[in-house]
Amino acid sequence: MNAAARWARRAPLLPALIFTIAVTQLPFVATLVISLMRWNSLDPRNRGFAGVDNYVAVFTDPDLRSAIGTTVVLTVVVVLVSLLLGLGLALLLDRKFAGRGLVRTMLIAPFLVVPVAAALLWKHALYNPEYGLLNGALTWLFGEGAPQPEWISGMPLTAVEAALVWQWTPFMMLILLAGLQSRPQDAVEAARIDGASSWQIFTHLTLPHLRQYLELGALLGSIYIVQNFDAVFTITSGGLGTANLPYTIYQTFYQAHDYGQASAAGVVVVVGSIIIATFALRVVSSLLREEGRA
Repeated sequence: MNAAARWARRAPLLPALIFTIAVTQLPFVATLVISLMRWNSLDPRNRGFAGVDNYVAVFTDPDLRSAIGTTVVLTVVVVLVSLLLGLGLALLLDRKFAGRGLVRTMLIAPFLVVPVAAALLWKHALYNPEYGLLNGALTWLFGEGAPQPEWISGMPLTAVEAALVWQWTPFMMLILLAGLQSRPQDAVEAARIDGASSWQIFTHLTLPHLRQYLELGALLGSIYIVQNFDAVFTITSGGLGTANLPYTIYQTFYQAHDYGQASAAGVVVVVGSIIIATFALRVVSSLLREEGRA
């Protein structure tokens, strides 16, 4: 095929490529340029090239370092708990029982809820100390003298983590359920005939088969949870030690009006997400190769 024929095939894709570059790469390049500048709208005269000073500030400023630590803790806890719960639900749905389709639909529903709406649901319908469902359940179980904890102020980070776990467990469940249903059934049947117990089948056959699906769920979940803003902003407004890096970027940009430092923190988040996404793509590629060989 000559060059003219190749360009004739590629030409219809050029508008889409140009549009993608315009809406994704150009804003990132602009953010990268601003991150190298000293730019605070409250001090317009002190504007100029700052080099890597903004990046140094990201890793040395106590608030930003605390936000990085909170982001790591939030991501690790939510991903691990969601994976464990998702694995349990996937194992349940892999069995045949009456109403399995309805149960599957109900379990997927939390993932389909708009993130802000989900955060508002947890903040007001569950956590509210006066009319929330959690304190209402305590009163129903133990009577009028039941404790009425302040869930958000008493355990703020746990409150945010619980809301995110509720929303992301269905995502993990779907990935792991797909892995379970691609499991070679002949090997499972052979193990049962040889007298292997359910636990032995799970540890020696099911879990090794699900390893890459677990990795994929953890990597994809990490990409999104690292960037989570809705739950932190809605439930705690970043207070009580729950401010993660995206929320701190919001504060730096809209409240401190330090565009250079906020852009540098944003670049750090993007680079971290790209690193995680690279590993995720490798896992997906390996899964596709294995499916092709099968």
